[in-house]
Amino acid sequence: MDRAMDRKKAEAAFLAYTAGYDSSNPMIDHKIKHTLRVASLCDRIAAGLWLDRNDTDYAWFLGLLHDIGRFEQVRRYGTFIDSVSVDHAQFGADLLFREGLIRTFPTDSLAEEDLAMAETCIRLHNTLSLPDDLTERTKLFCNILRDADKIDIFRVIDELPFEERIGSSRNLFLAEAEKAGGEVMRCILEHRCVPRQLRRTRFEGFLSHGCLAFELIFDESRRIARSQGYLAHYLAETDADGNPLWNEEETKQLRILKEEIGKVWGGLSCPG
Repeated sequence: MDRAMDRKKAEAAFLAYTAGYDSSNPMIDHKIKHTLRVASLCDRIAAGLWLDRNDTDYAWFLGLLHDIGRFEQVRRYGTFIDSVSVDHAQFGADLLFREGLIRTFPTDSLAEEDLAMAETCIRLHNTLSLPDDLTERTKLFCNILRDADKIDIFRVIDELPFEERIGSSRNLFLAEAEKAGGEVMRCILEHRCVPRQLRRTRFEGFLSHGCLAFELIFDESRRIARSQGYLAHYLAETDADGNPLWNEEETKQLRILKEEIGKVWGGLSCPG
């Protein structure tokens, strides 16, 4: 990059675009706030990696653009579920780089190769894994964006009311709950995400969200996520009054997940 990005203009361009959508819709409001948080987290991770100002600006910009497809996804399909609508990452990259939306953002500080890399990062931000043929620089920025997105997902899943997160009341969920299967537990013990096709039950889905912790690449990302405390709260075993939240079998498996995350993170809760 030849000169510093104008972040104020970039954020204004993003807000001007999203102003075309109904912000009274909680789905739209949520994605605006999520986007700005992810941009800020990209900046923090990049700064924690001691990248220079131009690179931290670039990481921030990727965060600002990464979910641009979500807004039109909601307008056209009324859902964030990619499997019943469109892959939001591919959709957003197409809007930006094939339909020209990127021209509404201040990109004069970016070289052509930086724009091409931005398209790659946006297309890959929601994939289970990255392809092996990326350059080291592309992989670096893909991982910064993917880490930042996951960190804010911990906040999202923790703050959602239980009924919205699980699709069931807690009493009904516990009455129907069955412990996770061996394939899901194997993913936990091998410190990897649970592929969607392995998730048979709501409880396995609950555990799989926690497994995102294994996918954070950078120590700085883990430090930020641990200090925020959202994941630790999400994986709590008791409520504020000390009452158990889970049946005995589910509690055992939840403890295994927490222990394995602790091994990778050097502890799950914020120190001190």
